[in-house]
Amino acid sequence: MPTDPRGLRGDAPLLDAWLRFGERTPAPFTIPGHKQRTDLVGDVVAGDVPLYAGLDTMKLSTGVLADAESRAARLWGADLCRFSTGGATHANQAVALAVAADGDRVVVSRTLHRSLLLGLVLAGLTPVWVRPDVDPATGLPLGVAPATVRRALAAHPDARAVFVGDPSYVGTVGDVAGLAAAAHEAGWPLIVDAAWAAHFGFHPALPRHPLQLGADVMVTSAHKTLPAWSQAALVLARTGRVDPARLDAGVEATATTSPAGAILASTDAARALLRRDGEALLGDAITATAEARDRLRAVDGLTVLDGPAVDPLKLTLLLAGTGADGNLVERDLLAAGLPVESADRDVLVAVVSLADTHGSLTRLTTALTGSLHRHRGAPRPVVGSAVYQVDPVQAMPPRQAFFAAVETLPTARTVGRVCAELVAPYPPGIPILAPGEQVTAEVLGALEEARRAGVRIAYAADPSLATLRVVNS
Repeated sequence: MPTDPRGLRGDAPLLDAWLRFGERTPAPFTIPGHKQRTDLVGDVVAGDVPLYAGLDTMKLSTGVLADAESRAARLWGADLCRFSTGGATHANQAVALAVAADGDRVVVSRTLHRSLLLGLVLAGLTPVWVRPDVDPATGLPLGVAPATVRRALAAHPDARAVFVGDPSYVGTVGDVAGLAAAAHEAGWPLIVDAAWAAHFGFHPALPRHPLQLGADVMVTSAHKTLPAWSQAALVLARTGRVDPARLDAGVEATATTSPAGAILASTDAARALLRRDGEALLGDAITATAEARDRLRAVDGLTVLDGPAVDPLKLTLLLAGTGADGNLVERDLLAAGLPVESADRDVLVAVVSLADTHGSLTRLTTALTGSLHRHRGAPRPVVGSAVYQVDPVQAMPPRQAFFAAVETLPTARTVGRVCAELVAPYPPGIPILAPGEQVTAEVLGALEEARRAGVRIAYAADPSLATLRVVNS
């Protein structure tokens, strides 16, 4: 029998609908094909209730989704909210379709996730790339400076919007208020991919979320730092500079027509929990994470990212000073049942959420400390990730390159050619090469460096990078 352990259903219409479905004995003559039977393929389908003819009628006559989205809009101070069952990937692509027209330029932070790159292809937009500042002491990105965006907008006055990702994958937080001012001075909206910031703004020790700082659109993942199902995300918008009908159309154009009700219900439940208990739960997690940072700082040579411009719930460690290889540390953590978000030779990232406790963080820090001692070696110099350092050379619009006739060549022979595919070290999924960009010796060197650091190369047709797909010249 489905349960509601924290008594949230009174403030969560989608959760209430999901629970009511399970409290009945349904015999549906609709999809999904498992028909709520778990004796066929097992509990893997337990709780899989559709939106249509599940949480609501096939005609959506009860309006539970619209009610839940309205409640989320009020909580985040937005004019409009749409839930996504396709993660921030779907949400980013929907926004790309909503804010400009085919052929338009937009200012885009190069540290945005690959989903926005494909959003540019879908919408036919041409990027004007801007880069974040990089901390020379750590090699990690800070934020895109408002002055950088102002220069880009001045050089390209036809640009129609500004897209940035904040906070970064490693937890650094930029000047979103300054970025909003820069975009608005030019008359254009600021869109923030805040996938890692669903908790921002709900505790005094946390940064304010992008809408509170003046952004026009905020995309966030409910499944990253809130207790929602994987793929749960939200698009939140203020509509003064964004057409709400166009945003709705963008969401619908790129969404599944069979949304998973459990994902939607979990988004609604997470929103209700955040509204009622978020500050207390986040406070406990923030305190436990601060204690974990203190314990880890005692490890000789280990740098623990911290400070007012760092998300208190993102635990990012720089290992170069310990001489330990992060790939070996990750192997130890996996063996201990403690997978982390990201690990390469030099950087390890652990995500903390409001579900974490002093006990879970103590377990992690104990395992980390032991592994770092076992794998300690001669200290290495800090080498920043190439993801944050390579400047793209745009040769043609991404959409044109994506649909162009292509040929596959040995990678060594592609220097000077136009790339036809997306190539990104993953995590974090930030591209080093994107469709329409020129392949350079610097780019190939950066990709090889990432491979040597133990990072998986994603999205390329040939993940070994022996070959690349380039536009047929």
